[in-house]
Order: sequence, then structure tokens, then C-alpha cells
Amino acid sequence: MHRLTVLAAWMLMAALMGGCGDDVPTEVENIIPPTTPVVETVTPTPSLPPETQPPVTLPPTEPPVLPTETVAPTETPAPVSKGILIAIDPGHQAFSVDMSGKEPNAPGSSVMKTKASTGTTGRFSGVAEYELNLDISLLLRDALEELGYEVIMTREDNETAISNSERAQLANNAGADICIRIHANGSDDSSVAGALAMVASAQNPYVGHLYEESRRLSDCVLSAYCEETGLRNRGVQITDTMTGLNWSQIPVMILEMGFMTNQSDDLNMADPAFRTTMVQGIVNGIEAYYAA
Repeated sequence: MHRLTVLAAWMLMAALMGGCGDDVPTEVENIIPPTTPVVETVTPTPSLPPETQPPVTLPPTEPPVLPTETVAPTETPAPVSKGILIAIDPGHQAFSVDMSGKEPNAPGSSVMKTKASTGTTGRFSGVAEYELNLDISLLLRDALEELGYEVIMTREDNETAISNSERAQLANNAGADICIRIHANGSDDSSVAGALAMVASAQNPYVGHLYEESRRLSDCVLSAYCEETGLRNRGVQITDTMTGLNWSQIPVMILEMGFMTNQSDDLNMADPAFRTTMVQGIVNGIEAYYAA
């Protein structure tokens, strides 16, 4: 249709031009104007200025999960019980506790003695004996329990009012196997130094039957104690006047750990590190007693 329209237009022009005397071509060239390409119009999406662009929210990134090694907490195994009960008697008590009353020196004895004395005091350290005795006894209790021994204390503070006979009976009634009585010594002569032990004699009418075991216990503890601490070994003394020994029904000893009236002994026993050494010596002695 488009071509016919163009041809008609050319014929009309030729007729008009023919009237002017110009030659008219006998044939009209089949001239087809070039086809204009069809361009598809795409309406662009209006873009927002930068300041109105919505923020781009990225999904949160989780940190990589690394495998963790589970470490089980280390538990200190409980010590295996040795089935041995040890009584520890820290000698004396605070000065403020009145123990001036009297009690029999032995079961059924007519001899009366003061229930408990106040003890001595460090001439150079100023430490009261009752404080030293308790500190060593508590450390000894802990050390023995770590080895599997059971321990009973006649006192755990300095205000407990308990007599010497009551201390012995407490150990007896608890079913203790042995009793260690912890003390420190004093002398008018400041040059006297060293440690010693005390036990009742084989002839003691109340506890003579305990002499052999009490003596063996004393030998073991005193020897190990002096070896560990380096204090002079003054040996085992025999006495039948101590209420705490005479009321005992089990092997018993008194350990006089050193002289608080001697400068070297006193200051050593006031030193926390040396106290640890003292306790280790006692422990070694008890271990030796039960190893024999």
C-alpha cells in the first residue's frame, strides 16, 4: 500500500512537469525509501538522588564457631582413710579464761591440781604459748587429715574452758588411738634450748600399762621433729605428775616444742615458715610410729 501511494505521487508530478515540455521518464523506478528502524522506547526508572537512596542493610554475619575442647575440672581425690583417729591437745588457753579450780591428778587420786595453767610467753617474740600451741595444732590437724588420718581436737579456739583431765577424757571417749599434747617450754635460764618429750613411767599406778607404746610414740615424734627442725633433742623425760597423762587410756605424750625463753627457739617458733617445718617433723614422727 505504501509503494502504491509513492508511485501515484510520482505520476502526478510527471504529469505536471510534462506540461512544461520536460521529458517524462517512461518508467518510474521502483524507489523505496529506506525503512526507518523501529526503536523500542524504554522509559527509564527514575533514580533517587544519593541522599534519598534507602540504606542497604546487610544480614548480620555470625562469627565462625570454632570447636572447643572440653576440659574436665581437675578434682583432688579425697585421701584414703587410714582408719586411725588421733587426738591433738593444744595446751593451755587464753589468760582471760579462769581455770584456777582444782581437780584430781588421776582417777580416784586424793592429789588435787589446778585444772589448767596459763602457760608461758615468748620472751623475745611476745607470743603467748597458748596461741602458739593452737596454731601448730591446727596446722597439724590439716596435715594429718590430708594423709587420711582422722583427727579430734580438744580445743579449736583460745577461749574454750577445758581442764587437763577433761582433755584426756575427751580423747578417751572419742575412741582415739593416740594422743599428742602440744606445748612449749620455759626456763629461768635463757640459754636452755631444744625440744623434749614427756611420758608417764612404767610404774605409774594409773597408766603404767601404756608406757611401752607411749614411749615408742615419744621416741618417734621427738626424733623426727628434731631432725626436721634442727632443734636440739633433749630426750624423753619420765613424769608421773601430769594430770593429762594420768587420765589417759590410750598411748599419750607431751611434746615440748622448744623454749620460749631462749631467743633462737622463741623467734624460730614465731616464724610461719618454721612452724610449717615443725608440723612436718611431727607428722613424720607419727608416720614412723605407725610404719613400725
